[in-house]
Amino acid sequence: MKMKKSLVALGLCAGLMASVPAVTFADVNYVPQNTSAAPTIPTAALQQLTWTPVDQSKVQTTTLSTAGQSLNVPGISGPVAAYSVPANIGELTLTLSSEVNKQTSVFAPNVLILDQNMTPSAFFPSSYFTYQEPGVMSADRLEGEMRLTPALGQQKLYVLVFTTEQDLQKTTKLLDPAKSYAKGVGNAIPDIPDPIARHITDGTLKLKVKTNSTSSVLVGPLFGSSGPAPVTVGNTAAPTYAAPAAVAAAPAPAPAKKSEPMLNDTESYFNNAIKQAVARGDVDKALKLLDEAERLGSTSARSTFISSVKGKG
Repeated sequence: MKMKKSLVALGLCAGLMASVPAVTFADVNYVPQNTSAAPTIPTAALQQLTWTPVDQSKVQTTTLSTAGQSLNVPGISGPVAAYSVPANIGELTLTLSSEVNKQTSVFAPNVLILDQNMTPSAFFPSSYFTYQEPGVMSADRLEGEMRLTPALGQQKLYVLVFTTEQDLQKTTKLLDPAKSYAKGVGNAIPDIPDPIARHITDGTLKLKVKTNSTSSVLVGPLFGSSGPAPVTVGNTAAPTYAAPAAVAAAPAPAPAKKSEPMLNDTESYFNNAIKQAVARGDVDKALKLLDEAERLGSTSARSTFISSVKGKG
């Protein structure tokens, strides 16, 4: 069985890191923050969608049909799925699955991630969601993991799932059930043809959200105070999840700085560590170092971080 695709550290948002160094992992050959390949969708059209809140305690299942929501914009075919995800609970891993149905057809998903201001921040095309063989508790499916870091001050982010006319012209090669059984019990794999699933505009999607500590794609402006006010999205239901007791509903305040200055050696240590983390593309690590340095009284860590990021652009 193929391993699930999971994105590793690629850098910052497109505006700050437009030229992130190439990643050598075989399954990742593009920068998700580059949303130029995604369809252009007017904000007004996005605001008309009903965004389903996703609770991290359960899997959200969506059945797409011709009677569902749609966007009349070039580049999108058939119904769409629209989710809102809490962005104030830490770093996130979103796992999206699209199941193959009994008619041997499947919805080939594309995912556009938008920040709380409805600004496109990351794009995962259908090629990111690869075929996964059936398991004991899972069916044949297209699946991919998206690791995201909501920027400070973000309260929610939006996940739009759709397919395209180009996807509808393609197919997915499945694994014949007899081969799957033979592999499972250790028998010789029979030499029989595998079924081919055609791509369609309806299907069953499953979205699972969980927190993680190895995220990569920053969603939203780097420093929340400099961005525009959040956009009020029409027909957005209130989230039903219960936030962990340690997580405040409002953005966490900046860490209090110590009154005494940081020692020069300590200041240099943190500044060098921040520069090295940005150079490696590990922006999440750099942000954590910045937070810790300012908590200890650093006066130069923030400027070091900003200049390092701009130097990578």
